Amino acid sequence: MLRLLTCSAVVAALVGGCADVPLDGAAGQPGAPGTAASQTPSRTPSKTPSATPSATPEPSATLTPGVKPPSAAPVTRSFPAKLKNGKPPLFVVISFDGAGDLTLWSQWRSLAKQVDARMTFFLSGPYLYPQERRTDYKPPYKKPGASDIGWGDTDKVLRRAVVLRQAIAEGHEIGTHANGHFCGKDGIARWTGAQWAGELNAFDLMVRTGPALAAGKALAPPFDPGTVMGMRTPCLEGNRPAYRAVMKQRGMLYDASEPGYIAWPKKEDGLWNFPLQSVQLAGTHKNTLTMDYNLWYAQTEAHEAPAAHAPALKAQVLATYRMALARSRNGGNPPLFLGNHFNRWNNSVYSDALTSFVKETCTQADVRCVSNVELVSWLTKYGVPGR
Repeated sequence: MLRLLTCSAVVAALVGGCADVPLDGAAGQPGAPGTAASQTPSRTPSKTPSATPSATPEPSATLTPGVKPPSAAPVTRSFPAKLKNGKPPLFVVISFDGAGDLTLWSQWRSLAKQVDARMTFFLSGPYLYPQERRTDYKPPYKKPGASDIGWGDTDKVLRRAVVLRQAIAEGHEIGTHANGHFCGKDGIARWTGAQWAGELNAFDLMVRTGPALAAGKALAPPFDPGTVMGMRTPCLEGNRPAYRAVMKQRGMLYDASEPGYIAWPKKEDGLWNFPLQSVQLAGTHKNTLTMDYNLWYAQTEAHEAPAAHAPALKAQVLATYRMALARSRNGGNPPLFLGNHFNRWNNSVYSDALTSFVKETCTQADVRCVSNVELVSWLTKYGVPGR
C-alpha cells in the first residue's frame, strides 16, 4: 500500500491511476496499457499518432560505435540558494512518462528551448527494443515478451535513439519508467527486490543493445543506462522499500513515483522522494494529482469528451496549475512537480494546457523550470530550506 494513503486528500487524488500510450506497430500486443483495476474503470485511450519525418536520420552519424555514450542525467546549470526577494527559486519540475512519440518529442524540446527549461523524460525500455527480439524480455509472472505498451519497430527505434542523444545534448534528463508497464493486482505491486533488479537490468540491456539490434549493425547506445538517476514506476505502483533498495544499490538518487503534497521534498529509503502532488481541481472540491491522466479522470472519468468541450476543459486544467503555483508561492516556494505523458488524450487538453502553463510560467522572475536531477543538485548543495 502507498504510505500516504492514510491521508484522505491523496486517496481522492489517486483515483484514476495513470497510463502510458501503446507504441505503434506493436502487432500481437494489447491495445491499451494496464492500470490498477481497483483504481481505474476500463477505458481505451485514443491512439497516439506517430511522427512521419520526411528523411530518416542516419544513426551511425550520431551513435558512433566505440564512442562513450553520454550521461543520462546532465547537470549543466546552477541556481542560487536564494533570489533577490530572499526566497529560494520556485522550481517547476516537468516530466513525461513513456517518451515514445517522435512528433511530441520535437514539440516538447522546441518548447523547452523557447523558455530555457530542462525536462525529465522517463523512458520505457521497449520503446528502444525491436519487436522481433521481444522474447529476450522475461518479466516476472508473465510470458517472455509480454508488454502492455508493445514494442518498437526498426525505423522508430533508430529515430528515438537519435532523438534521445539530441535531447541529452540540450540538457534534458532521461530516467527510467521500467519496461512492460504491468499494473493492477497482477502487476508490479507484488514484485520483490530481486525481481525489480531484474527489471532494471532488462532496461539497461534494451538501452545498450536495442538500437544496434534494430539496425543490424554496431551502434553505440543513446546514453549510458548506468547513469540513470531516477525512476517513475508504472501507475505509481510497487513495493517502495523493495524497489528503492535496488535503486540505491545502483547509485540512483530519486524516486518520482509516490503521491504527496506541495511541500519541500525529503529523503525516504535513502532516495529523494519527488512526488506527484495532490491539488484541487479548479472550480470543484475534487482532489487530483498533478499528472495528466489523473486530471483526465477527475474531469471526465478518462472518457473522451466532445471536441467542443476542449477549451473549457483546458481552461480548468490551466487554472488548476496556476492555483498550485500560487500555493507554492504562498508556502515558501516548494517545488511544483508536473507529470505528463506523450499523448493527445481528450482532444489534447492536457498537453495543450501544460504547454500554455510552461510558456507563461517558466520565464517568470522567481521560477526555474528544471529537470529532476537539477533539483537534486540544488538540494545537495544547499539543503532543504528551513531545515
